[in-house]
Amino acid sequence: QVRIVESGGGLVQPGGSLRLSCEVTGLVFSEYHMFWYRQRPGSEREWVAVKFSDVTSYSDIDYADSVRGRFTISRDDDKNMVFLQMNNLEPEDTARYYCSVGRTWWGQGTQVTVAS
Repeated sequence: QVRIVESGGGLVQPGGSLRLSCEVTGLVFSEYHMFWYRQRPGSEREWVAVKFSDVTSYSDIDYADSVRGRFTISRDDDKNMVFLQMNNLEPEDTARYYCSVGRTWWGQGTQVTVAS
């Protein structure tokens, strides 16, 4: 059974930083592309970042234009974890953030609120 647990969300002021973590169990983590998505209030879930598995020939990392240069995705295949470092946060980044394994399995999400 695949289990995905996100953590690290919270309330932060504009310009601040947060680091989200996602731990995955129940599959061979290193074989899967890892995604971060978010869902803002009143909006559909949107893709934020991807870090491809090392077994692919695709470009290693990609970001949505709205977060490129501010967010950094990384993974630790030894610990079955993926991270999202979020810097220079803006109120528009307020959302529930979801970790996904291959866009097949999803966590419950962690809430990020950016406000003064």
